[in-house]
Amino acid sequence: MSGGFLIAFEGLDQSGKQTQAERVQEFVLKRGGDCRLVSFPDYTTAIGGEISKALHGERDYGPDVMQLMYVANRYERRAEMTSWLEQETVLVCDRYRASSVAYGEAQGLDPVWLRDMQRYLPNTDLTILLDIAPETAVQRKAKGRDRYERDLALLSRVRESYRRQAAQEGWLTLNGERPRDDVSADVLNAVEKLLARP
Repeated sequence: MSGGFLIAFEGLDQSGKQTQAERVQEFVLKRGGDCRLVSFPDYTTAIGGEISKALHGERDYGPDVMQLMYVANRYERRAEMTSWLEQETVLVCDRYRASSVAYGEAQGLDPVWLRDMQRYLPNTDLTILLDIAPETAVQRKAKGRDRYERDLALLSRVRESYRRQAAQEGWLTLNGERPRDDVSADVLNAVEKLLARP
């Protein structure tokens, strides 16, 4: 393996992103590589703390302000992420740039604007969409849902945006309704091919 790689997992909440991200890390470490996990939003930062308050009803921001904060939250980690990639680390993101496009577009924002403001963030080498139905997302998390997770119509539009984005090169769409081990087999096969690139 030469050079760093950035792998992003996208999809609705409860699609298995964190589980699969952790399995990729375990896979890379077993092969002797270095691997870091980053989850967005990162609630440990100043902007991330504000996002958390908004998601739980303590702030009332419009969709545009929310997406600006989500993007700014990624920029808070940009220098660190770039440094890791330069050190030939495999960086795995649980949500990344496509999330802002999907959720923002679902709320009527311009997807070109949402993509453009993120152009200085590190590019992904592989984006994996774990595709599940909105109803599945709700069934898998019955309690403690934030304001986005309670809106089935919104989640349907988010899923549609993800599927449109996944038609681009560098994406892999997997059926996230399947048992997690079946999903993992496909994920790790794709990761192995990526790591084998010269």
